[in-house]
Amino acid sequence: MVSGNASAEHPEVKRLTWGHVYETSEPLHKWALWAADQIHKQTDGRYNIDVFPTSIMGKEAELNQSLTLGTLDIIYTGTSFAGQTYPPMSLSELPYIFRDYQHWQRFTESPLFNEMIAGYKQATHGNQVIGNNYYGQRHLTSNKPITTPAQMQNLKLRVPNASIYKMFPLAVGANPSPIAFSEVYLALQQGVVDAQENPLPTIKAKKFYEVQAYISLTGHLQGSILTVLSHRLWSSLSEQDKQIFASVLKQAAQGVSADTRHAELALIDWFEKQGTKVLTVDRALFREKTLPQHATIKHQLGAEFYDRLQKIQ
Repeated sequence: MVSGNASAEHPEVKRLTWGHVYETSEPLHKWALWAADQIHKQTDGRYNIDVFPTSIMGKEAELNQSLTLGTLDIIYTGTSFAGQTYPPMSLSELPYIFRDYQHWQRFTESPLFNEMIAGYKQATHGNQVIGNNYYGQRHLTSNKPITTPAQMQNLKLRVPNASIYKMFPLAVGANPSPIAFSEVYLALQQGVVDAQENPLPTIKAKKFYEVQAYISLTGHLQGSILTVLSHRLWSSLSEQDKQIFASVLKQAAQGVSADTRHAELALIDWFEKQGTKVLTVDRALFREKTLPQHATIKHQLGAEFYDRLQKIQ
């Protein structure tokens, strides 16, 4: 356990639990601790938030279940997991749906995103999304150089255990292999899978570069991690406390996004210095293979939302 601001126990102090699967070195965890401290201060010590990183409180599917049951108060979760309850939330996980980081930012600030949050809240009977945290462009790591889709043929590629992540590998002829996040390093080391895909800050934090020789800058996804509060917590807050929680957690999400964006731009040189070969690829080749796959799922996730997301300038 890594705690927020610790204080003496008091009958009126409410202890809250925030669980996630990320490393303590990552912006998501650092800003969670900052948010816990700020909420403690701004509520005059009425709330203490304990932050549990690195899957201590369970893997991501378990975190979502615990949030619904009310045994966790706050979680970070990928939009694909949220999409298992409310499918439109998975739209932002479609490969190559965003043109660039700025497109992702404008989506996060759009009425469309707010509508999707409202739909998710209804589908989960009250769980409240507060922040959308940029998780970075997802790139491929492997032990052989990959610069074209053809080189991914039959590659055993680890993906998160959500069906939408299979779209990119299937489009380029690879074999998607769902493995829990906490087990990826060992799976790569033991050759259970040939490759994995994650943003550069995550590749560093999880030390995947120790067991993978190449990073191919496919940039096939621009990941989003949601900050979600349980219905039990959100409904128990006064209007004033709701404003405090929302303001602090949105600021934290902005901090995560800015830090992650800065890190991913700076990390290419860092990886080269570690002896990892970073390969630039022609993303148009991968995009051309992948975009037709959207048609198979567009209507399932919400064709109107899909079209509106594409039109955001």
